Amino acid sequence: MLTLYHSPISPNSRRVWITLLEKGLEFELVDIKLDGEQFTPEFLAINPFHHIPALVDDGFNVVESLAILDYLEAKYPTPAMLPKDAKDLAIARMVQLVTVNELLPAATTFLPQILGLPGADPEKIEKAQRRIARVLKFFENLLDDRPYFASHNLTLAEVVAGTVVDVLPSVGISLSEYPKLNAWHDRLILRPSWQATESTPEAMEAFKSVIVARNTRQTQT
Repeated sequence: MLTLYHSPISPNSRRVWITLLEKGLEFELVDIKLDGEQFTPEFLAINPFHHIPALVDDGFNVVESLAILDYLEAKYPTPAMLPKDAKDLAIARMVQLVTVNELLPAATTFLPQILGLPGADPEKIEKAQRRIARVLKFFENLLDDRPYFASHNLTLAEVVAGTVVDVLPSVGISLSEYPKLNAWHDRLILRPSWQATESTPEAMEAFKSVIVARNTRQTQT
């Protein structure tokens, strides 16, 4: 049995969750509450870096979401979620890595806004908006007449990029200037795996409470 240790508000966790669903695998979800459960001895035995997600497959522990995705693709290759053609594979990998290294760090700037908390820095937000626009233009240019990045089928590029692009409209970043990317996003959010893994208001409130408590402790020290 596969076991995914995750947090429902984490895009890193969500990309693994979606992949498990898209591959039709049986798995158990273990919700790690980020108020300290990630530091328990039991979880640290699985991931000593106390990050989610972590996957356990028959006693084998896999940490870091991109490594987990590669593991799932290699061990459970049906349906295939990476292209075989060299150019198409490069496109899928570029989308994954640009998302992780450029898009997600910029989107994290909007976390206070997403949670409805004070503390947004206008200068940092403007810089993040420019960075995000550069990524979205890059993605727009990579899409062709196929419905997904370099493929007629859903790939790991979608589960990585899609879980971050999905939050952008909620912080006022429109996809309307990127028609191919906008249509791509519309296809993703109709998939059952996307709808099943969408964060609930309750999960967002729980995470907000963790952030508020953490900020309070930092203010008092």
